[in-house]
Amino acid sequence: MKKLDRLILRSFIGPLALTFTLSVLVLLMQFVWKYVDDLVGKGLEFTVIAELLMYASATFVPMALPIAVLFASIMTMGNFGEKYELVAMKAGGVSVRRVMMPMALVALLLTGMAFYFANNVMPTAMLKYRMTLYDITRKKPAVNIRPGEYYKELDGYVIRVGSKGKDGRTLQDVIIYDHTRGMGEMNVIVAQSGTMQATPDNRFLIFALNDGYSYTESTLGDNYERRPFSSIGFRQQTITFDISSFAYNKTTEDIFKGSYQMMNIHQLDTAIAKLDSSLARRYSQCGTDLYSALHAWPRCREAGDSAAVAVTATLPTLLDSLPANVRKRVASYARNAAQSAGSQAEMYAGMVESDREYINRHHIEWHRKFTLSVACLLLFLVGAPFGSIVRKGGLGLPLVASVGFFVLYYVVGMISEKAVRESAIGPEGMWISSLVMLPIGIILTLQATTDSSLFDSSSWRKFFQRIFGKSR
Repeated sequence: MKKLDRLILRSFIGPLALTFTLSVLVLLMQFVWKYVDDLVGKGLEFTVIAELLMYASATFVPMALPIAVLFASIMTMGNFGEKYELVAMKAGGVSVRRVMMPMALVALLLTGMAFYFANNVMPTAMLKYRMTLYDITRKKPAVNIRPGEYYKELDGYVIRVGSKGKDGRTLQDVIIYDHTRGMGEMNVIVAQSGTMQATPDNRFLIFALNDGYSYTESTLGDNYERRPFSSIGFRQQTITFDISSFAYNKTTEDIFKGSYQMMNIHQLDTAIAKLDSSLARRYSQCGTDLYSALHAWPRCREAGDSAAVAVTATLPTLLDSLPANVRKRVASYARNAAQSAGSQAEMYAGMVESDREYINRHHIEWHRKFTLSVACLLLFLVGAPFGSIVRKGGLGLPLVASVGFFVLYYVVGMISEKAVRESAIGPEGMWISSLVMLPIGIILTLQATTDSSLFDSSSWRKFFQRIFGKSR
């Protein structure tokens, strides 16, 4: 490897690693901001949160790699142009295409790595991520009974304590509202003091109450007649609450394993084939049911006088040959059959639309594994020549340009994905964003290799002067 290649790779890989790390962190911060309410106040261990963030970060890799390649290529070529290193390379007989070649090889390598990651690592990471997030969101907040507040997280109970000791277990002025017996019976427990302690397996919370009363009043019975009010005093009383739902329990993989986001290319092909067969059976069943609902003439004959009706006659002749009362019954049956067929058609239309959308989601995931991988190479073809043309390094212009190009790519991709999901276009529509960026990259590459002053205002002024001069 020549010294020039080492210089170019060293200048490119540094910003690439930095930008990739920042992109993952930004996407991760967005994720944390979205689910912060589900993470705070549940007493989760650090290892659980770290595991969730690790799996979430892995799911952001296919999106962060194209951003990193785009930003690093603009920044590297912009630095070469701003420091006149690019001019020195050209003076030494090295073309812009030759300067871009080492970075292009890295981008091509990243394209292959991105596809391998999306096809092999991403399904497993997404499965673990969904499982961990589901377990965390399902877990209830940790038991935290604060003095002077009504605690309602325990199913069927409302607890209020006047004060708590420094040990967090000793309680004073305890009031427990018991609603487990239904709305017709009121049970209130009042105690002067007590202790609160969880069992070693954290499945039960035990309240040991001292010096209190248990008040019960029931309104159950005929005509909601109020039953006698009862009050029972106690020296000591123990109440056990089930807090097993507050524990962090891991679910099995079978719940999420069948999702299209947890499949590789081969699994998606198999799933799409099965779904297509199921949709074909749905169409066949729809045709059979509609034909049965609309082919109502044999039953119409049963409604009339079959002896007076000829099967070979036309429908108007048959209707005219029927008595008035029979003709009315036949028309009523035909109208009901048509309404039933219309309802069945609407039902099948909704089912077919839902099946098509589910199949389209599989196609979208299949194509996304390729489009996000190819985006690394396409955005490099946009970023490297753009940086050599503008000749601006640092973080300012490269960052703005990177955001602009990637927003264009992302917005077009989201629009095309929605169109594919709604069956407005075929699954190949997932490549529209790539087809939009490809000519931009080709034009910028041609402009950079021919030393065109694309962003020079004087060149554009001369260009329009020549056009207007010819028009005159």
